Amino acid sequence: MIRVMESAFPALDHPPRRPHAWAWAFAGAQLLAAALWWRLGWHVGLPVLLLSHAVVVWGTFRPRSALFGPVLWRLPTRERVAWITIDDGPSDDTRAMLDLLDARGIRATFFVVADRARARPELVHEMIRRGHAIGNHSAAHPAGWFWALGPKRMSREIEGAQAVLTEIAGVAPRWFRAVVGMSNPFVAAPLARLGLTRVAWSARGYDAVEGDPAVVSRRILRTLAPGAIVLLHEGSPHRRNLEVVARVLDDIAARGYRTVLPG
Repeated sequence: MIRVMESAFPALDHPPRRPHAWAWAFAGAQLLAAALWWRLGWHVGLPVLLLSHAVVVWGTFRPRSALFGPVLWRLPTRERVAWITIDDGPSDDTRAMLDLLDARGIRATFFVVADRARARPELVHEMIRRGHAIGNHSAAHPAGWFWALGPKRMSREIEGAQAVLTEIAGVAPRWFRAVVGMSNPFVAAPLARLGLTRVAWSARGYDAVEGDPAVVSRRILRTLAPGAIVLLHEGSPHRRNLEVVARVLDDIAARGYRTVLPG
């Protein structure tokens, strides 16, 4: 597969411009619910109140939701190109993963966990030396509760990671990927301060938990479309990420797709 230059696409950077707009909207919804409850009774006000809370929950747990700020989940093109993104490194898989990508002439974006990068900075250096990009994937990767973090802890996860990765890499990451894709109301403010764009995905095979390459590839191919952002992983407990990534890359190529590395 051949790398495609970013100049073929419109500008992809979309940091949040109004990171606190959600608060005003949510407050307005609560006032509306209270007014309807007072004027028309609980049978009208209560459903409106519950609906406003349901919208917040939906916006938190849906990776593509732009409720709390812009999110890039596919590339704006009709060409058969895909952006390969690899989460959760660096890990024991990193060097072999880089060799695999080199053998196919592919460049990817590694969404890196800062605590793991601090422990193994030489692997981040190797990613960059071989022509790949790195993205911010939080400081500690709190998978179980990232969606519930308050503003101070969220800022530490994002801004702390950005500082560590910038120091190690020598260049500030441009992209941020939320842990497990979840984005609560407090994500937008640190992204706005840092000028980061939140990146989700359009094709995933759940390879963080599924180790069968055929199963993972089949799931990704179901949603593969021009401009796809493909989510893959390294260092998963099943230890088969290399086999999985190799299969996915070969199957994507067989569909006539090339790869793109924005920036």
